[in-house]
Amino acid sequence: MRRVEHVMGFPVSLRIDDQDAPESAADAVFAWLREVDERFSPFKPDSEVSRLDRGELSETEVSPDLAEVLALCEEYRLATGGAFDARLPGRGLDPCAVVKGWSVQRAADLLSAAGARRFVLNAGGDVVASGGPWRVGVRHPEHAGQLCTVLALADGAVATSARYERGDHIIDGRTGRPATGLLSVTVVAPTLTEADSVATAAFAMGAEGAAWAAGRPGCEVFVVDTEHAVLRSAGLPVADTGRSAA
Repeated sequence: MRRVEHVMGFPVSLRIDDQDAPESAADAVFAWLREVDERFSPFKPDSEVSRLDRGELSETEVSPDLAEVLALCEEYRLATGGAFDARLPGRGLDPCAVVKGWSVQRAADLLSAAGARRFVLNAGGDVVASGGPWRVGVRHPEHAGQLCTVLALADGAVATSARYERGDHIIDGRTGRPATGLLSVTVVAPTLTEADSVATAAFAMGAEGAAWAAGRPGCEVFVVDTEHAVLRSAGLPVADTGRSAA
């Protein structure tokens, strides 16, 4: 089963290799992601995030899902000394850096609960997979047609933060200016919630973020800095064989 939809501002592709996986499992994945877009987008005036930002809701009145997202945002704000911050000065509340990985991981959990065992869910280049090995290519930060490395992903997730798709969109909360020092940060972790959040947080930290991400429990990293030096953690799962995922 293969399916692609444009949700939350980026393409989401789903591949399920289990022949008996129900079509309803894929339906549930995309229904959930559309729900997330409606509830948590800071760009939709009626979303729960926008209502909280305007003061129409208090943090004690938000849904359990949004409370979980806000707690994760605060966790990474503290862990990075304020470099990662969903509440930047002069800007509205924007938890998107956590919402993406968190929501796609929840979608993958829906697939597992429905009985899918071999699948890949690719959300704008960030991948969560089960039943591998799968091969996941990491794009060169300066040359779109080239790869830096290829990873072997069995059961887990990989996410990359860089400026090549959206420019200087990641802000260092300590300075209020675009993050500098790194060209790309790729993180492999047990869940996409962690992989995506750690990659974004590390990028926001700049040069010091490489070692910080490598020191996070359960995380393996591939980082390219602005001097084109590469930090590759010892346990990074570099691919030899497997099926192609991304």
